[in-house]
Amino acid sequence: MNVLLAEADVPYDKLKDMDEVNPTLETVDVAIVIGANDVVNPVARTDPSSPIAGMPIIDVDKCRTVVVIKRSLSPGFAGIPNPLFANDNTLMLFNDGKKAFTELITAVKES
Repeated sequence: MNVLLAEADVPYDKLKDMDEVNPTLETVDVAIVIGANDVVNPVARTDPSSPIAGMPIIDVDKCRTVVVIKRSLSPGFAGIPNPLFANDNTLMLFNDGKKAFTELITAVKES
């Protein structure tokens, strides 16, 4: 993820460590996930028999609302479904990540 953010010209001093962010996510109103799958899959926390059991994840499922921008519901590298996508607090936005994020920013600015 750091490489992607670096390519987007995000200064490293603005990045937050997963261990720093996760304890605060229950207070977050909206989290936007772009294209991620396994790194936000709560199964890593909840299913000890899962192939991703114990893998560090970003606990976005604990946020009040999660907007996931992906092209499809296809599984990630681990090849397993992500129950986050069906959570009551999750909205799926099927689109190109950059295009969808740009449209969301525009809509917020216009409202």
